[in-house]
Amino acid sequence: MSFRRLLMIFLIMSCTISVSEAQRYKRSIRNPERELFGKSLNTKRVKYRESPSVVRAKKKQAANQEKLKRDYAEYVKNERKRAEEIQSPEVRERMTANRKESELKYKEKKKKRTADGKRTGRKFR
Repeated sequence: MSFRRLLMIFLIMSCTISVSEAQRYKRSIRNPERELFGKSLNTKRVKYRESPSVVRAKKKQAANQEKLKRDYAEYVKNERKRAEEIQSPEVRERMTANRKESELKYKEKKKKRTADGKRTGRKFR
């Protein structure tokens, strides 16, 4: 009687151990192709070709966007020129002086920022 009980306990223990071992390797069981062939078979990228009308429409839209961008840049340039033309000569001189001064400050800030960046880069090498 005790031998039977021991045998049953041993049998139950061996079954539970084998189940827990199987759960440990979940990923390999989930994809048996990888186990058999080394890698999954369904990783191939499917290429599809768009219809010519779609390609044509996309090209037309991109060309239109580019044209709008160019037109806007030209408009801004003309408006700046016009805004400067309608000013009196003293104001025009002051505007050009302010622009030169701000460009100089911007260049100095940029130099300082790049120098600080280089220093920081050296610090974390």
